[in-house]
Amino acid sequence: MIEVTVRKDEIKVSGHADYAVHGSDIVCAGITALTQTLIKSIKDLTDDKIEYEISPGRVDIKYGNLSEKSKTLVDSFFIGICMIADEFPEYIRIM
Repeated sequence: MIEVTVRKDEIKVSGHADYAVHGSDIVCAGITALTQTLIKSIKDLTDDKIEYEISPGRVDIKYGNLSEKSKTLVDSFFIGICMIADEFPEYIRIM
């Protein structure tokens, strides 16, 4: 199961969905795409500073005061995560 935690100063994503075999898991692929897009979007589209660490089965993102643009990006990320969680509730948990 993938656990996603969104707080005012950090986002943590951990675990594996185990929806399908490695390389064919659409739940993991969707969460990975949303998470990597969030990181790249904040870095490329804003002047906000974030710290992040990506490793197999885990992403930690830390930030301070975000601009309105970054807050919107985080909100969009959260909407996407919720959509996947609604579709595959047994594979993703929002903390």
